[in-house]
Amino acid sequence: MSKQIEIKPAKGKLGILTPGMGAVATTFIAGVVAARKGIALPIGSLTQMGTIRLGKRTEDRNPLIKDFAPLAGLDDIVFGGWDVYSDNVYEAALEAKVLERPLVEALKEDLQKISPMKAVFDKKYVRNLDGTHIKTGATKMDLAEQLMADIRAFKANNGCDRVVMVWCASTEAYTEPSDVHTTLEAFEEGLRNNDERIAPSMIYVYAALKSGVPFANGAPNLSCDIPAMLELAHKTKTPIAGKDFKTGQTLMKTIVAPGLHARALGVKGWFSTNILGNRDGAVLDAPENFKTKEVSKGSVLDGIFNAEQQPDLYGEIYHKIRINYYPPHGDNKESWDNIDIFGWLGYGMQIKINFLCRDSILAAPIVLDLALFMDLAQRAGMVGIQEWLSFYFKAPQTAPGLPPQHDIFKQLSKLENTLRYLMGEELITHLGLNYYEDLVKEYEEMIPAHH
Repeated sequence: MSKQIEIKPAKGKLGILTPGMGAVATTFIAGVVAARKGIALPIGSLTQMGTIRLGKRTEDRNPLIKDFAPLAGLDDIVFGGWDVYSDNVYEAALEAKVLERPLVEALKEDLQKISPMKAVFDKKYVRNLDGTHIKTGATKMDLAEQLMADIRAFKANNGCDRVVMVWCASTEAYTEPSDVHTTLEAFEEGLRNNDERIAPSMIYVYAALKSGVPFANGAPNLSCDIPAMLELAHKTKTPIAGKDFKTGQTLMKTIVAPGLHARALGVKGWFSTNILGNRDGAVLDAPENFKTKEVSKGSVLDGIFNAEQQPDLYGEIYHKIRINYYPPHGDNKESWDNIDIFGWLGYGMQIKINFLCRDSILAAPIVLDLALFMDLAQRAGMVGIQEWLSFYFKAPQTAPGLPPQHDIFKQLSKLENTLRYLMGEELITHLGLNYYEDLVKEYEEMIPAHH
């Protein structure tokens, strides 16, 4: 056993604030409430349903993660957030049509009590939405201060000891990092001068970090992935993580691609297309918002298939991504992948994947896990980028200059080893030679006895 890190206990209530209270956030909230009432299980949540192996395989110690790590319990969670529409969570859940009506009705009393605060909104960043429930202020700094006031009021009104923020709102128009994003000083100056390169999501990050609230970014927006926010995170000793929840098609890519790579099979092309209908689909129908998503989804294969290291296998890979807005599907996204691979002596083969997924059903448990793990990170004194949470993201944020790890199995190993490290357990390398060295000794001891 190595030394356990000192972790503050998860005492009292944990507030989970979500900028965006649409399909993803309402599905997440309804799911936690349903799990608390014993109506349904929090399936897909590693913190609630997952186990972790400790010690040698022969020790048979495989506790549930929630029984191993000192995480906040589901009964201690309080929900809040902001949205550009004023619907309470019950109304928004019915509108999103992710969950069947009888389930939403069974949770009505709890869900009706949760109403969004007015959101920070800029139509330039999401032109296919018409926000009506929005904050006004002379400057972006005014808006940031209003958000900080919201956080303080929410904490006080709900008796929360701790708060975390998880972005569940739309994908913003594509933004390149520029000089206003390079230092905290330049960024604050930009807030005061209404710099148009500061997106709404960045204002939320700024307000969260100034308030010492950990921030996890569920969309591909730059948000906390800029030097100014990294500087602020270190200044206020606050964890950040991102970006873009790994849900449907990209989840499949990070499961299948590592397998092909592991067997040194070549890939010529990977064509991906999606149809989806919800608010997310409407937002992504604008080319500037799709560009943000395309960059996030596109980087995944580059991280797994390295063309420079293995040009014969991956030097010619052609990767194409399409997202089409198709209202009849609602929140049920359909993705098709056509993968052209080649094997021994260059002989070609194909893989086809048709994934009829439910985007918000896959995203909801990620929101829960990120909230609980970010809270744990803060109580354990972990500051800045939490790369061990890459498991949940399409485009994991890493230390400057460090390439992200996209292989989901390596990401899981990193997450589990981080938990073992925090709790003073041995890290697991899966080497396993010691079991066989012991066997060799046993057999060697047996041999003389037969002569």
